[in-house]
Amino acid sequence: LLNFANELRDGLAENSLTAPTTHVHLLGEDQDAVCALAAELGIQTVIEPYVDPARWQTEAGVSELAAELNAAAIKAADYGLQVGYHNHHFELESMINGVHALEVLATQLAPEVVLEVDTYWAYAGGADVPALLTRLGDRVAALHLKDGDGTLDTSKQVPLGSGVLPVWDIVDAAPEALRVVELDDSETDLLDAVRAGRDFLLADRA
Repeated sequence: LLNFANELRDGLAENSLTAPTTHVHLLGEDQDAVCALAAELGIQTVIEPYVDPARWQTEAGVSELAAELNAAAIKAADYGLQVGYHNHHFELESMINGVHALEVLATQLAPEVVLEVDTYWAYAGGADVPALLTRLGDRVAALHLKDGDGTLDTSKQVPLGSGVLPVWDIVDAAPEALRVVELDDSETDLLDAVRAGRDFLLADRA
């Protein structure tokens, strides 16, 4: 975010765009600088996009992470912002006492800290995604929606509705969440794939 401050200031305004959320590292960073810029740009939720997988292997590690996110949320609130966390596969792959580590985190987060669930990576991590979203409930503020073969090979990601994920079951499990159409990579043109995914979500359901 900070590295593209000027481009974002100009680009959002020139193209009549808004950015309700942003991916930007908060933990261990200058949180005041991040939050000040996010507030200036009209962003509402600042989302921590990645934490070292090693921190997700024990309950103590997850508890420490929850405390850091809760503290960041207090700082962000001074700027009128909310804090969230975005998962990859390893937060679901790691099980703590039989529970996905991401769910362990959720039980320890302050009520104002939200989750942006990347549904593809949750699936790749072994989760029953609709069931996961149901359990997480109102904690889920946004969904990263993508499709593919369900593996860790990002080049196999495809437009929504043309892969193995149960997209509509996922959407129905968190109907109020912001829907973000996104791919990490693809063998097809990324913008075409995003456009097709958006069209899929907006089309009448069969």
